[in-house]
Amino acid sequence: MPKSARGRQTQLGHPAANLFCRDMLGRGGATPLAEVFQVLSGMLAEHPGLATEEVTAGEALDRFGTAPITAPEDLPAHPRSVMDGYAVRAADTFGASASLPAYLTISGEVKMGEMPQHGPAPTECYRIATGGLLPPGTDAVVMLEHTVTADDNVLEVLKPVAPGGNIIARGDDVRTGEVLLPAGHRFRPCDLGLLAGLGIQKLQVFRQPRVGIISTGDEIVPPEQNPPPGKIRDMNMAGLTAMVYQQGAIPLNYGIVGDNEQAFVAQLEKALAECDLILFSGGSSVGVGDLGERVLSRMTDPGILVHGVAIKPGKPVIIAAHGHKPVFGLPGHPVSTAAAFALLVRPVLARLAGLNFGQAKDSEGAPIDLPRPLGSAILQRNLNSAAGRTDLVPVRLEAQADGTLGAIPVLGKSSALSTLVRSQGWIIIAAHLQGLSAGSEVAVYNFEGLNCP
Repeated sequence: MPKSARGRQTQLGHPAANLFCRDMLGRGGATPLAEVFQVLSGMLAEHPGLATEEVTAGEALDRFGTAPITAPEDLPAHPRSVMDGYAVRAADTFGASASLPAYLTISGEVKMGEMPQHGPAPTECYRIATGGLLPPGTDAVVMLEHTVTADDNVLEVLKPVAPGGNIIARGDDVRTGEVLLPAGHRFRPCDLGLLAGLGIQKLQVFRQPRVGIISTGDEIVPPEQNPPPGKIRDMNMAGLTAMVYQQGAIPLNYGIVGDNEQAFVAQLEKALAECDLILFSGGSSVGVGDLGERVLSRMTDPGILVHGVAIKPGKPVIIAAHGHKPVFGLPGHPVSTAAAFALLVRPVLARLAGLNFGQAKDSEGAPIDLPRPLGSAILQRNLNSAAGRTDLVPVRLEAQADGTLGAIPVLGKSSALSTLVRSQGWIIIAAHLQGLSAGSEVAVYNFEGLNCP
């Protein structure tokens, strides 16, 4: 490992001994998750951020804005009706009832898409449809359901309407100069619709992170192949590609390199040159055929920051940096890969895309980065955990007879991806706990989709 890597670990608060103290089997100590978040927070604090670019509003869905957006004009620019009915002076309807209606003369009609040049005289009204512009002199709309036409020109109003009733006034939706969206906001369909209504068609966004993905392992073959005995299809490439897409980043497939160090070095070198973040699956555990630590120690500077995280599943994670580019070596087992991505890679991608990292704090003041939970549920069985380790447990959600929502753990080995397929979320057993009891209320997290607060 380059000497600069050791200095970086100390600077970022990572206990360097965890990287170099091995047991008789060559395994290193696992770093607590809170300390890993501190390492990531420190690394990202020094990151210059990605470049920005201008895109059309049609290209901005799920992208992150670089600056606050303010309204250039009022919306709507003119009062409009929100009901089918009649544009009136509200005072002309006061006291109206079914037994004693107010009588108004129908003297005109508001044409859709046209600005009325004049309005009705007192005790007169205009027909108006939903969305029609309010004529001058009127201040309300009587709903069609609250009227009866006595003949072609006489209207009986059966219920009074107050000034402003059944209309949307100028600026009721948005006022000129109002801050609509903060910097770092992810553009949703409703946001883009509002911006279109204000004529905003060009948006400044952060460039999407480019993520290189490499699969390692002599046992891995592409999904389209029929694996012979001793081989398995590559599930991690497909899974990681989809997870990267869900975070608003661009995945780049660098293929399967087996346990061939020369091939791994060549693809890693290419990915480092072309990408903002690199992921490889397999090769992070200690073993004869695992390349991660050996290659990263030689090819990256400042080097390896963490090797082994006190989480289950996902312990054998490598986190390195090459300049400002994060490199993650993820476990080969698919469930471990998904858990490590959810906890560690997801927030880093969010930071590169323009979001803040580690704004929340855990009970000890360490930065954390978790999405808002889907909600809470009642745990349906006891779960054990080792003190000092953070556990992620997939759960299935089911309505219980007493009306509560139950969280049923979906247990299985870290190689069994079907456990995630059968679940709707994860629960987290914090490092200071040694388990959770049946009947406990637990937060359920969904790590899919963009990492937004």
